[in-house]
Amino acid sequence: MPFRLTPRDNAFYAMFTEAGRNVADSAEVLAQLLDPNANREAVAKQLREREQAGDAVTHRIMRQLNTSFVTPFDREDIYRLASALDDVVDAVEAAADFIVLADVGKLPPLMNEQILLLQRSAHETAEAMARLGTLRDLEPYWIEVNRLENEADRVYRKLLSKLFSGDYDALTMVKLREVADGLEDAADALEHVAHAVESIAVKES
Repeated sequence: MPFRLTPRDNAFYAMFTEAGRNVADSAEVLAQLLDPNANREAVAKQLREREQAGDAVTHRIMRQLNTSFVTPFDREDIYRLASALDDVVDAVEAAADFIVLADVGKLPPLMNEQILLLQRSAHETAEAMARLGTLRDLEPYWIEVNRLENEADRVYRKLLSKLFSGDYDALTMVKLREVADGLEDAADALEHVAHAVESIAVKES
C-alpha cells in the first residue's frame, strides 16, 4: 500500500516524539530528588507543568486519531501508546506531589535506585519515540526497557521488605510505601509503552 501514509498521518510521529521527550524530561526533574537538599516544592511544581504538557500532547494525539481517515498504524495501538506515555508522567508527578504534601522524610537508598532506573528507561523511551517513523532498531529498546522494569521490580520488592522490617515507624512506612508504589506504577507504564511499540513493530513488519 504505497499511499498508506498521508501528510496528516505524519503528525503522529512528531507528537509521539514530543510525548517521549516529555517523559524523559519528567524523569530528569524527578532525579533532582536524589539530592537530599533538593527544593522538593520546586520539583513538584516542575512536574505538574510536565504533567500538563503531557496531557496537552495526549489530547492532540487523540484529536488527530478521531479526525484522521488513515492512520500510520492501528488506531488501537496509537491509543494504547499515547495512554501509556501519559500514565508515566502522571505516576511520576503524583509520587513527587505526595512527597511534598505528606512531608516525606529522607528517601531510602533503594528508592533512589527506583528513580535512577526510571531515568534510564525514560531516556530509552524518548529515543524510541523519535524512531517510530521508520520503525528501525526498536527491538533493542523494548528488550532494554523490559530488563530495566524487571530490575525495578526487584528493587521495589527489596524496598517493601525494608519498609516492613521494623526499621521505620508506622507513619513513615506508610508514606514511603505510597511513594514506592507510585514509582513502581511509572516503571510499569514505561513497560506498557515498550509493549505497545513492540506490537506496532510486529504488525508493521
